[in-house]
Amino acid sequence: MSNPNIEQLTAAQKANAEVMMALLHSAFNGVERLTALNMAATRELFNNSVASSQQLLSAKDAKDVAKLNSELAQPSVEKLMEYSRSVYELVASMQKEVTSVMEAQYNTFAKNASSAVEKATAGAPVGGDVFAATMKSMLGASTKAFDTMTSMSKQLTDIAETNMQAAGKAAGKAVSATAAAAKKSAAK
Repeated sequence: MSNPNIEQLTAAQKANAEVMMALLHSAFNGVERLTALNMAATRELFNNSVASSQQLLSAKDAKDVAKLNSELAQPSVEKLMEYSRSVYELVASMQKEVTSVMEAQYNTFAKNASSAVEKATAGAPVGGDVFAATMKSMLGASTKAFDTMTSMSKQLTDIAETNMQAAGKAAGKAVSATAAAAKKSAAK
């Protein structure tokens, strides 16, 4: 003989454990990707620093140093912007994964809650329909709130992406202008 409440509780616990495992898996993968990105960036920074130092040490006069500085500045800023874009893309990807898991979990919750309200309404005594209507209203309000939150999250992601693109363009222009000015002053 089985108890439907225990079976429902067990199913809910299993579903919650699966959601937590999916979120932990996503987080672990994100940390792993961020670590790999940071290691690659650190390795490249070290190699570039050594090469740049050797180039600067081989300069014969201040004019050569100024010229080298301008030549070395642009790739460094471009690499920094590329790294920033990579971090942003990683975070956006993780946000999408977490949002996807949360949406799936909320949709399952809403479906189960709606089903439970329908079952309770079917066997409800007189006056139970008021409770059911209240529960349906609360479920509708929570669904609307969740949808609004999801929409806002997506809008914020879009805004951040637009800002990253604008910052990249502005940094590129600034580096080009700085490099041109440094070349001009080195040529004097």
